[in-house]
Amino acid sequence: MVWWPLGRGRRVYLELRARPKSGARSEGPGSVAFEHEPQNLHSSWSPLGGHTPDNNKEVGRMRRIRNRVAGLDVHRDSVTGCVECFDGVDVEVTTQKFSTTARGIRELADWLATFEVELVVMEATGVYWKPVYYGLEDLFDEVWLVNAHHVKNVPGRKTDMSDAQWLADVAAHGMVRPSMVPPPEIRALRELTRYRRTQVAARGVEIQRLEKLLQDAGIKLTSVASKVWSKSSRAMIEMLISGHADPAALAELAKGRMRSKIPALTEAMESRWQPHHTVVARRIMAHIDFLDSTIVELSDEIVERLHPFDTLVQLWTTIPGVSTLTAQIMVAEIGADMARFPTAGHLASWAGVAPASYESAGKRRPAGTRHGSRHLRQALIEAARAASRTKGTFLSARYSRITRRRGPNKAAVAIAHTILTSAWHMATTGETYTDLGDDFYTKRRDPARRVNHHIQQLETAGYTVTLTPAA
Repeated sequence: MVWWPLGRGRRVYLELRARPKSGARSEGPGSVAFEHEPQNLHSSWSPLGGHTPDNNKEVGRMRRIRNRVAGLDVHRDSVTGCVECFDGVDVEVTTQKFSTTARGIRELADWLATFEVELVVMEATGVYWKPVYYGLEDLFDEVWLVNAHHVKNVPGRKTDMSDAQWLADVAAHGMVRPSMVPPPEIRALRELTRYRRTQVAARGVEIQRLEKLLQDAGIKLTSVASKVWSKSSRAMIEMLISGHADPAALAELAKGRMRSKIPALTEAMESRWQPHHTVVARRIMAHIDFLDSTIVELSDEIVERLHPFDTLVQLWTTIPGVSTLTAQIMVAEIGADMARFPTAGHLASWAGVAPASYESAGKRRPAGTRHGSRHLRQALIEAARAASRTKGTFLSARYSRITRRRGPNKAAVAIAHTILTSAWHMATTGETYTDLGDDFYTKRRDPARRVNHHIQQLETAGYTVTLTPAA
């Protein structure tokens, strides 16, 4: 322990600690971090300007809980591996670079096996981690995928080798937790449900593009009809493509309830339809038909793969607002095994529908929600908004209650949290959903207290209240 003078009577208290061999300095309580401290693993440099004897003793360091750990820094074309082997006294560090092709991953696996590695750790880098992880998961006892935000190294000295060694070091000392990687059957479901969602979104974009085309031609169909894409509107657009632009004839193609709007439709369908409108409209409609068939095929494949989870899907669809489509996405994103989430709160936090915490100097500040599974969160928010429009349910009453105080967006997140909490308990216990009713908050209040509250309000307004029990 040293007092280091800084001038004008100021001093700073330094506590010297041995730096970890990961390439990053220790910044525990009472230590001082120097921005330009060397990152050499075996440097004898001292923050006081002197030199300390080089030794490999674990003096003042965190206890290692793993002796043979490999860290992998994964990129698109290459993966850098670093193996740390601890024999109780010294740490032997070995690094090597491999290709991410199938052959390169086999060579990487053979190289790791020669060191008898017990744990392999890699960052989640886009989609590039997948071929490496899938190629190693069946060959080693433990393969971890970790959040890159949780293993950030000291900036300014970044190399592939140092990143791989840092990963190995933090894993060896138990300073990082693995992310959830679902089993292969759930991963396949994820790919299908996420791709179906992109196709549904693309279909919506094409319908919006069709609306822009009609407006460009002067057709005010959506001023009369509730939406641009329906059986009636399709028949009208097909007639325009065929070369017939008579407004009265187009209006006569209306079906169902739109037939009561034929005079307004006749006026709205008067247009300046040009040949280039025909070309674009034909391609848009063909694309919409293609997307419709793609969505149907994907849905059939999803249903086929969900047969082992039919009981869980049917169970979750009993929750107000949760459709079959939403339940399918929930199974694909969460899986059916709830044992990986100790409580419903862990699941809500992982999904990104639980509030984050931010406390400093004894003061707690709002921090919003944590980052979680984007696809699951979107599905839950949609289910929450659907539940808010149901009649006579606990979720609709809860949504209305929170909306008055916090607004519709925060209320939707709160309802999504409630839905996910219910789903966790239902999947864990196998019980069906029991609705508490829209009068849940009213019933739990003390009737006598409510009566006294109303009496006080009337007396404050200048009235004398006499209560007569109802017959």
